[in-house]
Amino acid sequence: MFDLVPAWPAVGSLAGGAGAIALAWAIREHRGRPGVDWFLGVFAAQATWCLSYGVGLLVADPTIRAALEATMWLGVIWTGIAFLGFALEYTGRSDVVRSRLFAAVVGFGLLSSALVATNSLHGAFWTDFGRDPVFGVETVSYAFGPWAYLTVVAETVLVASAVFLLVDTLLSYGPLYRRESAAVALSSLPPGFALVAWTLGLGPVPQLQLAPLMFVPHMVLDAYAFDRAEMFERNPTTSRAAERTAIDDLRDPVVALALDRRVVRLNPAAEAVLGVDAETARDRPLSEFLDLPVAVGDEGADEPDGGESARDEGAGGGSGETVETDAVAGAGRRTYAVSVSRLTDPNETHVGYTVVLSDVTERERRRQQLEVLNRILRHNLRNDAGVVRGYGEILRDRLEEPELVQMADAVERRAGALAALGEKAGTVERLLAESDPEPTDVRDLLNSVVADARERDDAPAVELDVEDAVASDDGADAGNADWVTHVRPDALRAVVENTVENAVDHHDGEGTERDDGGAWVRASLRREGGTTAEREGDDRFVLTVEDDGPGIPDHEVEAVESGRETALEHGSGLGLWVVAWGAAAVGADVGYENRAPRGTRVTVSVPVVGAE
Repeated sequence: MFDLVPAWPAVGSLAGGAGAIALAWAIREHRGRPGVDWFLGVFAAQATWCLSYGVGLLVADPTIRAALEATMWLGVIWTGIAFLGFALEYTGRSDVVRSRLFAAVVGFGLLSSALVATNSLHGAFWTDFGRDPVFGVETVSYAFGPWAYLTVVAETVLVASAVFLLVDTLLSYGPLYRRESAAVALSSLPPGFALVAWTLGLGPVPQLQLAPLMFVPHMVLDAYAFDRAEMFERNPTTSRAAERTAIDDLRDPVVALALDRRVVRLNPAAEAVLGVDAETARDRPLSEFLDLPVAVGDEGADEPDGGESARDEGAGGGSGETVETDAVAGAGRRTYAVSVSRLTDPNETHVGYTVVLSDVTERERRRQQLEVLNRILRHNLRNDAGVVRGYGEILRDRLEEPELVQMADAVERRAGALAALGEKAGTVERLLAESDPEPTDVRDLLNSVVADARERDDAPAVELDVEDAVASDDGADAGNADWVTHVRPDALRAVVENTVENAVDHHDGEGTERDDGGAWVRASLRREGGTTAEREGDDRFVLTVEDDGPGIPDHEVEAVESGRETALEHGSGLGLWVVAWGAAAVGADVGYENRAPRGTRVTVSVPVVGAE
């Protein structure tokens, strides 16, 4: 078969060199993009390798043949070095190219080049050079010197390192750069194996080096990467730079920890907060710089600092804890919320932790101020309003002149409203605090609120209408379980209680449902959804509270629905806000509409949430 193509080893080698030149010409327009200049260097070295070897197979003169063999070795030396430079820069690691380590690699290449050029003086690359023709071409045989073996080993390691970087990119960024990285990584394997086989003298024709011929499939794969995969139109440098920038540009301090809780990386914001530069902090325990309120770890295992693990939604992270530090010069003492999450690789293997510190100094300061203000106001309102109300009752009972009695009654009622306002402020404070959802029976809660309303001194008429429990699949009454949802009970009670109380408190005594025009309220509860077997996700408890009072002014509803009050649009109290905040805490929807002939209809739709 080989006789059909005369001097086929030379033809194949020259084809490999021509392919390298053609690809270099094709990508020249991309110069300046990450990895392109190094890849041009790879093609230059490969072309030198292939063309020198191919021409050498056609030359019988010993002196010229030895010079061409030395030139071929220059291509071998620089192919691996340039390929590693390409892989580093293409995958976003150009900083390594500028490091001392890579400078040492280049230094090895320069030394090897000098040795191969002066081989006749010392024989570091070969000795006993002589003709050994095969397949009609001028192959040569010689004894490999120690530096030749070292060069092949070094180049193999460099190429393997470059392939590793490309494969890592393939695994890290998934399909985005998969075709480009896979094509270039695979292209290096045929000539690499052929070079090692020739160096070890393997095969039936050990004097014939097949690596230059193996550059033909190498070029085919590279051409695919350049053309169809658009290799230099998009490259991993973008993603890696985005990752680095995303962390470094964050205003929040971010610290990456290894599994042993030692610092791997921190952004500039973290350097300022910890009072240490990244180089100094690297490979040292985070606890040396920051006293975290929780131990960094997974479910309490192997905690070096003791205490419970910081967890965030089961992912090994913590939230809600704070830490104080005054490391930032001129910023005073700052408070940071600590969030810890697990770091995983693309295969979801746990490889470390990320600690994020969010500056909540102003938030904590406002919270403290509000707590103090709320406590003082509630205390003073309750005490002073109680005194005023008591005196108002005494005056009302002792005065005889109707006009004065009316004034005393107004004083008593206003004082009662102020006291109630203080209680609502306490409800708001509890709503703002975090608490866990619990199984809550909505029907029982409504029954309790209605019972309390019926016992008020102003004796409102409160009607209650609860639909029958929905039967289970076997026909039995589902009982209390049919009215249970897992929400914050305090928040749901605040919604139901204030919805009913608002209807009673703001009644004007001119209702249409009672003969005396007194306060009338009807609370109804139903469950919307399918059968028991279908109750997943869309089921809701619908509470409707109707009254025949004067109605709620539009501007008050608009203020609550917009989420802010203005000088012109504001509420007359906290009731509607308590309903809105409580509904948000349980995921409920609230709607307000007018009721004919007068009054308001409030609809609260509460989701049916099962146990986690």
